[in-house]
Amino acid sequence: MAKLKINKEIEIVNRKAAFEYKFIQEFEAGIMLTGTEVKSVRVGDVNLKDAFCFFRKGELYIKNLYIAEFKYGNLNNHETRRLRKLLLKKPELAKIEKKMKEKGFTLVPYKLYISERGFIKLEVCLSQGKKSYDKRATIKERENKRVMGRINKIKL
Repeated sequence: MAKLKINKEIEIVNRKAAFEYKFIQEFEAGIMLTGTEVKSVRVGDVNLKDAFCFFRKGELYIKNLYIAEFKYGNLNNHETRRLRKLLLKKPELAKIEKKMKEKGFTLVPYKLYISERGFIKLEVCLSQGKKSYDKRATIKERENKRVMGRINKIKL
């Protein structure tokens, strides 16, 4: 029987979100998952690319978070892109909801990881969309950093 490879230091990052948005504030949210979802996350079969957050009746949810079906799951396996509730404290929820009603603000799921206590956490960022010239500046910074890294590597 094949052993399941479980990684205890899982960190799935939505890198495209960092390019598309300017992060204003970050929040650490718990996420309500079923047993097979937790097992799939521990294996690393997760994708944050299309995920987005929204409020419904004062509660925060995430939609389109892809968690692959568990390989050894049975009839009780989960849907891959179901609606999942995020767990935050009430003052944080109120603060986020108030900011999201302002024009230009959105809540972006950025990073999914396993905390020190073994809980699966989702880092959501209150953010504003970048303009095209901001994106160009980000690309330029990244290129300069890469060039400097090459120069420093050659000097050693």
